[in-house]
Amino acid sequence: MASNTKEQILNAAEMLFAEHGFADTSLRAITQAAKVNLASVNYHFGSKKLLIQAVLQRYLDVLMPEIDHQLTIMLEKNESPTTEQLMTTLVDPLLSLNRVRPNGTATFVQLLGRGYTETQGHLRRFMTVNFGDVLGRFMGIIQDVVPGLSAADLFWRLHFAMGTFVFSMASSQALGEIAAADYQEDFDIKNVIEKLVRYISAGLDAPAN
Repeated sequence: MASNTKEQILNAAEMLFAEHGFADTSLRAITQAAKVNLASVNYHFGSKKLLIQAVLQRYLDVLMPEIDHQLTIMLEKNESPTTEQLMTTLVDPLLSLNRVRPNGTATFVQLLGRGYTETQGHLRRFMTVNFGDVLGRFMGIIQDVVPGLSAADLFWRLHFAMGTFVFSMASSQALGEIAAADYQEDFDIKNVIEKLVRYISAGLDAPAN
C-alpha cells in the first residue's frame, strides 16, 4: 500500500510539474491529484524539493547509466569521435525513458526544461552529487571534440543547444503535425531527436569567433 501511495504521488507530481512548473505547483495541488493527504507526501519525501528530485531521479537512474554505457561503446569503436558521434550517444538513452513512463522521453525533457528555466539551485547540487561522474565524463569528451572553443564559447553553445532541444521536444507533437500536414513527413520521436543531434552538432562544430 505504501509503495502504491508513493507511486501515486510521484505520478501526480510529475504531471503537474511538467504542465505548470515546479514553482507554480503546490503540494496541495499534488495531494489533490494523487488523492492522498499532505502527511503522506511528508512521510515519503519530506519536502517539495525532495519530491522534485525524486520525480527526476526515476528518469535519471535509467538515463545516466545508459549514457555512460553508450559513451563506453563509442570510445571502444573510436578513440577520437566526432561531435555528431558523441551527441548520438544520447539518442537511445533518451528513447529508453519511454519504458519508465508512457511518453517518458517528452515528459522528462519538459521537466528538464522547467529545471533549467526556473530557479532550482538544489537540482544542480542533486545532479552533481548523484550523477556528477557521468556528466563530468560527457563534458570532458565534448571539450576534446571541440578543442578550438574557449570555455566561454562552449558554455554559450551548450546553453543554446539545451534551449533548442527543450523547445523542440516540448513542441514535438505540434511540430510533427505540421510536418505531416505541410511536408508529408511521418512523426517519429526518434527522427526528431536525430534531426536535433545533427543540428546541435553542427552548431557546436561551427568555427570560433
